[in-house]
Amino acid sequence: MKPHSILIFTLLSFTLGFSALPVLSSAQEVTVAASQVPASQVPASQVPASQVPASQVPASQVPASTVPASQNSQKTTSPIPQTPDNQASSAPELVKPKLIPKKVIAPLPASSTPDLSVPVFAAKSYVLYDFSSQQTLLGNNANERIEPAALTKLMTAYVSFSALRFNKITLKQDIQPAAETLRGESSGSGTSSSRMFLSRNKTVTVDELLHGLIVLSANDAARVLAVAIAGSETQFAALMNIEAQRLNMQNTHFANATGVNATGQALTQQYSTAADLALLAAALVRDFPEMIAMYSLREYQHNGIKQANRNRLLWMDPFVDGLEVGNIGNTAFNIVASAKRAQRRLIAVVINAPSNNQRHTETQKMLNYGFQNFETLRLYQKDQAVNRIRIWKGTESNINVGFHEDLFITIPNGQFSKLKATMETAQPLFAPIASSQKISTLRLTLDDKPFGEYPLVALDRVPVANVLSRGWDNIQLLFQ
Repeated sequence: MKPHSILIFTLLSFTLGFSALPVLSSAQEVTVAASQVPASQVPASQVPASQVPASQVPASQVPASTVPASQNSQKTTSPIPQTPDNQASSAPELVKPKLIPKKVIAPLPASSTPDLSVPVFAAKSYVLYDFSSQQTLLGNNANERIEPAALTKLMTAYVSFSALRFNKITLKQDIQPAAETLRGESSGSGTSSSRMFLSRNKTVTVDELLHGLIVLSANDAARVLAVAIAGSETQFAALMNIEAQRLNMQNTHFANATGVNATGQALTQQYSTAADLALLAAALVRDFPEMIAMYSLREYQHNGIKQANRNRLLWMDPFVDGLEVGNIGNTAFNIVASAKRAQRRLIAVVINAPSNNQRHTETQKMLNYGFQNFETLRLYQKDQAVNRIRIWKGTESNINVGFHEDLFITIPNGQFSKLKATMETAQPLFAPIASSQKISTLRLTLDDKPFGEYPLVALDRVPVANVLSRGWDNIQLLFQ
């Protein structure tokens, strides 16, 4: 047999029959770099339920750090994002980690980071949540079921905003309130519940209803919107529960649009948690930024009656821009607050504070603590190549991997030098590779403690190569 015939036969044999190769885990060197983030550069979809997200934070430039590569990978370094005040320098070498499990976890709470002097908050349960990194910075009984009461109206607003976006209703649309939507009820403290004093003999616009719902937490506005959108409050509650599931609010269920148990609904029918309410608040800000300004209005007048917003933080803290307060009787006071300082936003949820005054003072103390003791950094920009990975049997030999959204993390002040990163992938990696396909995992540790794992995806697509190229790659793999 001629030499060239032997070569072709060998190539075809490897191409058709040689595909089962050992799967190796390789750790590659990546750069950890933070940069300043203007608000305009952060996409509205920054905070999906998975890892997600869209707040922005001022951050000074910080050094790049690298990790050693194993013998099964090529050592590469990603460039540091360049900004006018970038001062990059070498950081201590990182330790090679063990093999990462297949399950990708969300960023761990900051409680896993070096100890801070955490104040005590007077509330049964609470959460402090960073909007950009989607991290819980503080939490106590965060997943304990509670009766959301008026905080339910955050979801009422979310569904109403969605109806506006999809043209089910319009802001100028006139609505005639039905008699059953104007019933009064007790707030549980012997006083009349929140309302905007709608009249069954007078139409009201959707825009007026939204102002009543958001500024006054009006129950009559919530019910009229529910009927206008879904035909009945029961059907509207079904829409609320669909959205709750989509937003990954796993321990939440709604039975009406107001949160008021006028007919004696049990807690098992209407419940949520501080953690779920933080997710809902973040979704409101992320998905409907054009509507958030309404939450910062201090008063609203309808039918000649002017009423004040019950969120006293709007007077106490100029950085607070919402969102909702509620209470059950005179013993359990709740609030979901949002505050934005410079380009950074925090969300605080306080449940069952002992008084109206403590509800606001404890929330302000929590927000101050978060802004003063933590910093949020953008490690990688959207569609930035974090690294290049060797690929076999494809039309390209390497593929860029990164994130399709900016990657933010929140850490205690001054701890960036203790942040370490490694990228791990299973090798060998074969074509075809689709764009957005998960390829690798970026693992972060802080002070040698697990911090978070983030899926890296292919930024390009790589089709399968021709038969000769695939055969040649099989020969090369024999010597890897």
